[in-house]
Amino acid sequence: MDTAILGRTGRTVSKVGLGAWQLGADWGEVAADDAEAVLQAAVDAGVTFIDTADVYGDGRSEQFVGEFRKDRPGLTIATKMGRRVPQEVSAYTLDNFRRWNDRSRQNLQMDTLDLVQLHCPPTPVYSSDAVYDALDTMVAEKRIAAYGVSVETCDEALTAIARPNVASVQIILNALRLKPLERVLPAAQAAGVGIIARVPLASGLLSGRYDEHTTFAADDHRNYNRHGEAFDVGETFSGVPFDVGLEAVRRLRPLVPPGATMAQFALRWIIDQPGVSVVIPGARSPQQAEANASAAGLAPLSEEAMRQVTEVYDELIRPLVHDRW
Repeated sequence: MDTAILGRTGRTVSKVGLGAWQLGADWGEVAADDAEAVLQAAVDAGVTFIDTADVYGDGRSEQFVGEFRKDRPGLTIATKMGRRVPQEVSAYTLDNFRRWNDRSRQNLQMDTLDLVQLHCPPTPVYSSDAVYDALDTMVAEKRIAAYGVSVETCDEALTAIARPNVASVQIILNALRLKPLERVLPAAQAAGVGIIARVPLASGLLSGRYDEHTTFAADDHRNYNRHGEAFDVGETFSGVPFDVGLEAVRRLRPLVPPGATMAQFALRWIIDQPGVSVVIPGARSPQQAEANASAAGLAPLSEEAMRQVTEVYDELIRPLVHDRW
């Protein structure tokens, strides 16, 4: 497994990590034994970075990760905070940060959390001096070792990157979401800020396993959030209409190298982008976790493959999403 330094954290992490949203409850129910099996398979395959959040399953994902990591030194655990309250700027205070942090530290069974990220807060939060002062205080109190942000838009990312102590930015980046390549990744590289690429398979669209007849469970966000009913629609299928995403995948499929899967191709495309520290695909089975990790072992994609990904994006996807995020 290739590794990289995760921005200003200074920590070495695997280029392929594990996103633990699906170990909560927003992708359908996951049993404790199944969650442990996924985590173990990912780590066995070389994964050293796990990303979770306090709202994934109302803390259930954090608890799974916390129990798993107890006897496994060397892992970097990132969590997120801020989505347990109404999304108002006034909620982003030091007192609330401490309360949210206490809960996450208990769930994760850690005194000092490796990385805590603001979880896609209201846009003005990214420009608040008081917010960054509060986060600096959390570091000084040794509650957290470093902090970062998770963002919806490129402008939010650029605002955060300009702050001197922001260690990382988590942003949606995949073959159906190319806008971060224009300004965000270069700015992060110049500032020494890590990039965590989330939603790398566009909620499974880029796995190549779906078609027009695919259905999702009632408690799966790919069913209940298709139009942004519960949270930002960009988090579900990267905001791309399902039918358009299917057509894009059909056009991309011939680019997949022999012996690789569509998902591995999509992950390799992200790994090959300059400035990306770690990509965090989710997995609901040990086999998925192993297959995702093995994408790091593929040869870098050819310039022609990269060009064709851009062509498909420009024709099908750009008019629909490029200006939104």
